Amino acid sequence: MKAWKPIVEAVHEKGAIFFCQLRHAGRASNYALQPHGEAPISCTDKGLTPGLDGQEWSPPRRLRTDEIPNIINDFRLTARNAIEAGFDGIEIHGAYGALIEQFMKDQVNDRTDQYGGSLENRCRFALEVVEAVVNEIGADRVGMRLAPYSKGMEAGDSNPEALCLYMANELNKFGIVYLHVIQKRGKAIKINYKYETPYSLLPMRKAFKGTFIVAGGYDREDGNRAIADNYADLVAFGRIFLANPDLPRRFELNAPLNSCNESTFYLSDPVIGYTDYPFLEV
Repeated sequence: MKAWKPIVEAVHEKGAIFFCQLRHAGRASNYALQPHGEAPISCTDKGLTPGLDGQEWSPPRRLRTDEIPNIINDFRLTARNAIEAGFDGIEIHGAYGALIEQFMKDQVNDRTDQYGGSLENRCRFALEVVEAVVNEIGADRVGMRLAPYSKGMEAGDSNPEALCLYMANELNKFGIVYLHVIQKRGKAIKINYKYETPYSLLPMRKAFKGTFIVAGGYDREDGNRAIADNYADLVAFGRIFLANPDLPRRFELNAPLNSCNESTFYLSDPVIGYTDYPFLEV
């Protein structure tokens, strides 16, 4: 917490709101990253394909049912720590093959206890995490990130439409402040020289009662259209914001954008790929 406080303060000094994303990797890890070199944990003992995304993944250990409350408590404690560090809220990461999504998606979850099988059971872990965090820091400080249609990290689902609606309706019961949904647009279908998707988040958007945020390869034109069409309340930008630290200004002026250097994504270097992109000269 101590290390985060000056960072949060610096962000607040710029007038920004700062939410901390909480993510448990689950099986998307390896022995070297685990305490005492132990096996990663998951809802399953099925591992990721060796070499997937150029990484070496260690076989996971299936969590026992009696261990799951301890993992939920870890999320609760981490949320409390984030608030004490000064963050305005937290985003629970339930997307892109992380632990929560591993429980939700039937391509991964092969459990036979109360956390596996039916859609309701598979979503139980995610919703118990949400409940614990909301009870700890308040619903107005909690958002959640989902990617129902994603098959990333070999975490697909046979009925993403049902997953969308079930999670939206269940999250309404907790009154969380927003739902942030990634829509696989970037590598979907190319139509008229633009990448689009055959899937729609509109039913999920209509079901969820809080602020609905979409993400997934949006540009200035797409983002404006999503808001104008009431497809979302907000649009999140990732890659192009990383490459353009003054993105709002560039959008305002409809100025050219820096290109992303994907080879530098996720590097541990504090500068390369993070703070070395140029600002607009006007």
